This record gives sequence, structure tokens and C-alpha cells, in this order.
Amino acid sequence: MKYAISFFGVLIASISVMLFFQYQVYSDKLESGDGNFSYTQEIDITYRSGNLDIRHQFHNLPSGTINIQWPNLAVSPDCFMDSANSCNRLSEDKTKFESGEGHSQALSYIIPLEGDLTSQQFLKDIFVNLSNGEATYSTVHISTDNDVKGSWVTGLPLIGEQSLSLVNYSMFSGAGGVHELYWQVGDLTVQQLSDHFSFYSSNPLSPDLTKQLKSSKLLSDEHIAIVQAKNVDGQGERVLFLEDFSLESILENIPLFQVAKNYQLNENPRWLREVVTSFLTDSIIGGDKAKEMVNTLTTNMSDDQLSSWVEKLKSLKGEKISSEILDKELSSIFDLHTKYFTMNEKMDGVYPLLFLDSREIYLNSEKILDGDIVYKDSMLFYPADAVLKKLGFKTSVGKNGYYVENESNRYRFPQNYGFYVYNEQRYNTTSEPITIIAGTYYIEENSLKKLFNVEITKNDTTITINSYSN
Repeated sequence: MKYAISFFGVLIASISVMLFFQYQVYSDKLESGDGNFSYTQEIDITYRSGNLDIRHQFHNLPSGTINIQWPNLAVSPDCFMDSANSCNRLSEDKTKFESGEGHSQALSYIIPLEGDLTSQQFLKDIFVNLSNGEATYSTVHISTDNDVKGSWVTGLPLIGEQSLSLVNYSMFSGAGGVHELYWQVGDLTVQQLSDHFSFYSSNPLSPDLTKQLKSSKLLSDEHIAIVQAKNVDGQGERVLFLEDFSLESILENIPLFQVAKNYQLNENPRWLREVVTSFLTDSIIGGDKAKEMVNTLTTNMSDDQLSSWVEKLKSLKGEKISSEILDKELSSIFDLHTKYFTMNEKMDGVYPLLFLDSREIYLNSEKILDGDIVYKDSMLFYPADAVLKKLGFKTSVGKNGYYVENESNRYRFPQNYGFYVYNEQRYNTTSEPITIIAGTYYIEENSLKKLFNVEITKNDTTITINSYSN
């Protein structure tokens, strides 16, 4: 018992020391401006004379140095004296908040517009950001002269609007940051159907549409604003523009929008985002190519494989995703190598789901291929042109089939006729020796051995074709 108590005491002491050093490292990072942190913010915007005058307050800041990222459009960056200590950490060059105990700081700046506000004006990257910081809660106040009639959208939930004798006022508040500002002439009907999204449209949504949207599956808890508009330049971080407000359009575009925000997919084709979104939402979303790919993968997966695939996709949240990365994850699910996504990126149609043997291929002692042997219908297929040419044959495609010949032997392989021709003699077959897979001619392994007098040996890393005279 005494030894157990001693061991327990040593364990507690070790954990305490480890936690102390981890905290020290974290504190040092914050002190140097390298550590991640969170804060809350309040932004007061006044539109006047073609400018947005912004007063930006930050709260719950850490005591370490914090670098300030001013918007590229900002002019007249300065301190905002909200209180005696609201600028006591601002450096002289206004590029950072120095180390200190003032956990609330305030800035002011102006975003000049090109002329007056115009309808459907969408402004991005107009707010100050703090390096390594994340806003966990934001409040935005917007004021305009009374004669400026229109609707504002920030992506945050709308708390209220008021039209007074001299000014129009809007207030937004909610979890997360704010990244953009949208303004449109005229009043928009605002319907906040849940804590996760609000709709801005010329007319109210139908009761049936409202009911179905309330029960729809979402991929993020962060509130977004869906605005019925067309010809708007781009999409926002938390503002989604849709011309079509039908149920099908909304249910498809909301998860696509959330996936685009939570996954780094910008450089990939749209169908790839549609495929990822379909699996994450347990639905089929997107165009014909995405739908066919989702159906193909789902059909070829067991329930356990499908569950593992979805979990892998969830684990990639926040990461950069490419066809190569998805192929790697898919290969681990099937325990067979595939280039399904990579090959589909190279063509407009749909490339079939093929499983590949990634071992290097040698003819005698010469390396001739880096894998790409295809498994299909429990058989192994080799790229016909690459292998047969190395065996000394010429290959060609004619109107009566695939031709293989050298000085003494001639073969013709018609497609789907159940026979082949060798030196003008016809031979019936139970399976096709040569087959077309995704537009490429392949030869089945047993046919390669039997018809072309080769022996094939394999180990974990290589496949060797040993040829004899033909």
C-alpha cells in the first residue's frame, strides 16, 4: 500500500510539472504574439458621405503582444478613446497591441467607398483582424442617415432595426466573427428559422418551405444569412446569395456553402465539393457526375466502410483537400489502391471505380511500369500497349478489333465476340483476353501468360514478367 501511495504521489507530481511547462510554453507564445487566442468584439459602423466610419472594440484580450491586421482599404487608422485605458497598449506605429493588462482595446478607421452606397453592394475584408486571434462573439451596430433606405446583412443574427427621425439603425449579434457587409436598396423580409440561419427575401417563405428548412441537416452551428439576390459578386464567409429560393436549391446550396467554408476545397472542381457534401449530409447533392460517383462509391462499400469513409471526411475539416488526398483515404477504406478522384479530375465524364496494384512491373530485369495494374471482376489486367510493345509486338486498333503482331505471330482480338484470331486461326474463349477499361486496352493476366508465353512472379513490391521467345 505504501508503495502504491508513493507511486501515486510521484505520478501527480510528474503531471503537475508537465502541465506547468506546457502552460509556460503557452504563456511564452502569447507573450511573443505566436499563441492562438480568442476574444469578443463590438463594431460600430456609421455610413456618411461615401465612407464607413468604424469604431472597433476588442474585449477579453490576452496580455501578450498582438499584431494588428488593418484592412487594405482602411484610411485614418487610429485609437478610439472609448475609455481612459482603451488605447494604452496601442503601439506608436499602430501595428500592434503591446504586452499589458488592458484586456479591452479600441480602434477607429474609415473605409472609403467609390461614390455612394449602391444596391447589392457587397464589401469584404473591411474589418480589422488580430493575428492568431479568433472572435468568439461579435456585435455590430450600423447607422445611416434617415434618407438612406435599405437593408443590411452581416451574416450574424439580426437583433433589431429602428428608423428614427434622423437615423436608421440596425443591430446584429451572435457567436463567431464578422467578415463582410452587404447592403441592398429597399426592405427585405427577414425570417430567422433557427439559431443557424436567417433568410432575407422580397417575400416571406411559404409555410411548407419553412417547416422543411427547420428540420434540415446542417454541417455547422455557426449562423449564416441566405439572401435572395442575383448578380452579386461572389459569396461571403457567412452570407450566401441565391437567386433560386426553391426548397431543392436551398437544401443543396446551404451544405455546399458550409463545406466550402469548413474545408479547403477552393482549387478543386465543383463536383468534388458536391461528392464530399453528399457523404457528410447522407444525401445526394449536385450534378450528374457527382451523383454517379456517390452512387458508385456507396454501392461498393459495406456499411462499416461507409461509416469509416464519412468519419475520415469529417476528420479532414479545416484541412486542404485534393483528389490525391481523397484517393489516399479511399484506398485505406478498401485496402486497395485507387485513383478514382484523380482520374475523374482528368475527364469530363465519369471514370469508373478501379482498384490498382501499385507494385512496380518488370520485364525480365527492366522496369517498365509503376503499377496501374487493374483489378476487375476478380481478375488482374495489365496495360496492353505498354506490356506487349516491350515484348516486341506492334499494337494497333482497327475496325475489327485490337491487333498484336510481330514477324512470326499475329493476333486479332474483337470486342465482345467470344473469340480471338491467331495466325488466321479462330479460337473461342469464355472470357475476353483483351478488354477496354476507361478507354484503355488491358490484357487479362492468365491470357497474357497463356497466349504470349510468359511467366509472372510476384513479391510484396514488384511483379516480374519473364518472357520466352514468341
